[in-house]
Amino acid sequence: MLTMMRTAVMSLLVFTILTGLIYPMAVTGISQVIFPDQANGSIVMKNGRPIGSALVGQQFSDPKYFWGRPSATSPYPYNGRGSSGSNFGPNNADLLKAVQQRVDALHEADPGNRAKIPVDLVTASGSGLDPHISPAAAAYQVQRVARLRGMDKAKISALVAANTEERRLGIMGEPVVNVLRLNMALDELKQK
Repeated sequence: MLTMMRTAVMSLLVFTILTGLIYPMAVTGISQVIFPDQANGSIVMKNGRPIGSALVGQQFSDPKYFWGRPSATSPYPYNGRGSSGSNFGPNNADLLKAVQQRVDALHEADPGNRAKIPVDLVTASGSGLDPHISPAAAAYQVQRVARLRGMDKAKISALVAANTEERRLGIMGEPVVNVLRLNMALDELKQK
């Protein structure tokens, strides 16, 4: 019995050190060397100050900016501590009501735009933290942003194209636009 206890305690100690200390330190060290930006949160800086992360969405409600994908986190949007989706099914009355409110907000912000609204502008992602929208969602907003900023639509469209990230390795995922980076580029364009 004493031999079994000693073996069990030694196993616990060895695996605690391996999986609780050595493995996390190795993974952290490797990630700092290979992917330092991502390992440190992909912090986006402006004038030497952090303004957000390229990996976590932010709330943009001013119609002069591109809006990101809605967030279903609580108690406030894009809450990294409460990452989650709504878990509502496609026929859930609360989901349908939220989608309709988002459609109404888009029409209110851009009354003349009757183009088909891309789904990612009215539905939240599974994490509620998605920092990206589809190129179609960005293109839908070009007219509104150009009109409210008094800028040429072609210039705003070119900015969207320049900020579109293609598929990884040419095959993985879909093209996306990082909303924070696009809005930063939009502000820089306006300042020039």
